[in-house]
Amino acid sequence: MQLVSFLLSSPGFFFEFGLKDVIDIVLVALLLYYVYKLMKVSGSIRIFTGILVFILIWLVVTQVLAMKLLGSIFNTLMNVGVLALIILFQDEIRRFLLTLGSHHHLGALTRLFKNDKGENADHEEIMPIVMACISMGKQREGALIVIERDIPLDDVMRTGDIINANINQRLIENIFFKNSPLHDGAMIISRHRIRAAGCILPVSHDNTIPKHLGLRHRAAMGIAQETDALAIIVSEETGAISVAYMGKFHLRLNAKELESLLVR
Repeated sequence: MQLVSFLLSSPGFFFEFGLKDVIDIVLVALLLYYVYKLMKVSGSIRIFTGILVFILIWLVVTQVLAMKLLGSIFNTLMNVGVLALIILFQDEIRRFLLTLGSHHHLGALTRLFKNDKGENADHEEIMPIVMACISMGKQREGALIVIERDIPLDDVMRTGDIINANINQRLIENIFFKNSPLHDGAMIISRHRIRAAGCILPVSHDNTIPKHLGLRHRAAMGIAQETDALAIIVSEETGAISVAYMGKFHLRLNAKELESLLVR
């Protein structure tokens, strides 16, 4: 009621609302939307919702109802809560800063002026991956291929063996051959080259992952939740090809669907 009476008693309030205020509101909305997407991908959406509810209650108690005792308690919790949030969401904050420091926008601008020759080069790099996955799926050989995008995967590469080779169908199939010492780990493709193999990925403990999906799928989802990388999984049991990207699965893809997803 105090907020309503303040607005009614201040007719100049509405007339002072200008373009700068609209931009301010839009930027705050975009920030909240981006944080929401980040929390949703990382599986922390419930914590994010709880924080928004707590902030709303804090505003009502301190600004609208003006409760001094309860307001002072909430103010103390807010001061301590900033440090607690930094500790709680340290991985998300690190991912956010890495995204800001990446060359995503520069790369997007470069792709706008990319000629047909560049597109053909990308297609030539994608097809060996697609053909290798199709071949391994037919032979029921399990595989896990991670393609780096904007967020660097240097820490993940250090857990495996450095290869640094051109993208080649036979090389991919040989690495994931059942008797190969590197077939259990993940292959990392970065900057148009196979950088490492036998890498260890973080495993997702998301309860929404279907029970019939194995450890490779959970590892792929783990890297897809923590980074913006794209992970391709070839099931050893069924030979089905799947992709984990931005916290979502694309299951049972054929060659054309996998190629289309990699091109996009």
